Order: sequence, then structure tokens, then C-alpha cells
Amino acid sequence: MKLNVGVPNSMKVAAMVQPWEGALSGADVGALMAAADRLGFNKCMLGEHFIIPKEHVALSGDWYFHTVVALGYIGGQTKNLRLSSSVSILPLQNPIVQAKGWSTLDWLTGGRAEALFGVGWLKEEFDMLGVSFDKRGRMADEYVAAMIELWTKDDPEFEGEFVNFRNCGFAPKPVQKPGVPIWFGGDAQAVQRRVAKFGNGWSPFRTPPETFPDCIDFIKSQPEYDGRHLDFFFALEMLNVGAHHEILDDPRAPGTADKQKILDQIGWLKDLGITETIVPLPPGITGEQAWLDRQQWVSEEIMPVV
Repeated sequence: MKLNVGVPNSMKVAAMVQPWEGALSGADVGALMAAADRLGFNKCMLGEHFIIPKEHVALSGDWYFHTVVALGYIGGQTKNLRLSSSVSILPLQNPIVQAKGWSTLDWLTGGRAEALFGVGWLKEEFDMLGVSFDKRGRMADEYVAAMIELWTKDDPEFEGEFVNFRNCGFAPKPVQKPGVPIWFGGDAQAVQRRVAKFGNGWSPFRTPPETFPDCIDFIKSQPEYDGRHLDFFFALEMLNVGAHHEILDDPRAPGTADKQKILDQIGWLKDLGITETIVPLPPGITGEQAWLDRQQWVSEEIMPVV
């Protein structure tokens, strides 16, 4: 089991944020990620929205980074930490521009980028950006295929409903071959079929954990799955977040200082097929030093066991 880490002060979702995070500066965030890198964590993860309607701010917050920009900054503060979105909303940006951003990030950081894409849920955000909410699934499939074409072909060309290019050059290519690893977040079978066709990993959100094995079997049963290695990420803290960021107060979500309980939780997720997780923070973290102390404890007490 690989242990990832969330980026503090990268969003203000009411069900997940802790009050102390708001005082962090960009330099503070960079220092915390550098510490996570030294402690041996696998990957940092941060979410993305571009604009939030007022009626959603109370639960969702309106503080989100542009993922590729933020991950580029974090990449400059770290040496080994992998750099992941969680999630980037795929249909909301031109795929050629997205492919350029991710390949630039991967090239500059020596092959550490991982794109975790979602199709989005907030219709008003799509409306404000002038993107069709109803077509977002078809757009996502086409966008991913176009990005893979740009990353992998010396003479890329693509003809689709939403994307068209030919007689063009595209560089730098990603350092990772055949391209930046692509994950998909979400719960619908359409998402799982997308993982089977294109993906390197799946990150469920509201899927009941007990059904993960059946979902993984479904992904691997799809005719377009070619046997490639797949990873699966789930964090217990997601059990506290509703589909529209409602607070659910699931008793399994909060972190604990009980080492055996953490190991039992990780073992449970591993038995369900999960290969990556985040050890959730316990309530009462009061600042940077407490966060650092917690992550050092996880590094020394949990990481060597799992």
C-alpha cells in the first residue's frame, strides 16, 4: 500500500478542511510538501474547480488552485514526490492546452506527473465557462484520446466531434512513456469503462467501499481493457463527503492516533483492492508543526509496516 498526502490549504471543502490551514502561505505549503517528500510519501494530491456559484460556497468553498500550476510549484520544492490532481475537471479546458500543461509538468519534474481526471458535477460552473454540461462525458472520452495522441505520436493527428488537429508538432513529450499516467475519479459505470479503455488508475468517490472488488472486476472485464497494470486510490476521509460536498459525519472518516486501528483500516482497504490511500488527519491538528509531527509519526510507525 502506497501512502499519499493531501496538500494543505488547497481547498476549503467544509467536510474536509481544518481551520489552521487558512493561515498557510504559499511558501508554507511548499515547505510542508518538501517535508512530506523527505518523509517518503508517495504522492501529493489536490483538487480543482475554476469558479464556484455563491450557493455552493458554504460547503464547497471557493479556494482552489489550478492543479498543473500548483503541482509545478510543488514539483520545484520536492525531488521524489509524485504530483497528482484529485481531480482536474477534464471537459472544462481545451485538451491541447491540457496536454501541454501536463507534458510540461512531467518534463520539468523528471517524470513525476499523474493526471486524475473527472467529468465534473457542478453544472453552474460549466455554464459560466460556456461548456456543455450534457456533453461532458463524450467530451471527456475524446479529450483523453486526443491528449494521448499528442503525447505519444511524432506526427499527431485527430479528427473528432470536439477536437481536430493535423500537420502539427507537439513537444516536449512527457518523460514517462507512453505518457503521463491517467487516472479517473468518479463512480458511474461510464467512469469505470473509461478506466478500462484509457486508464492507469481509478479513484472512486461515493462508491460504497464494500463494492470495490466488484467494480474492479467490472473494469477488468471490459473488452477495451488490455491487461495493463491498474492502481486504485481511496481515502477514508472521503466517506465524510457527500456527492455535493455535504458533511456526512461517517465515523470511519476521522483520523486517529491508534496505530493498530490505522493498520486495520489500511488492511481492510487492501483487501478491497485499494493500492493507494491517505492516512487521515485526526481532529484537533492546530498548525504546521502538529501536521509535521503527525506525518513524521505516519512515516515512522505506519509506512514501514504497510
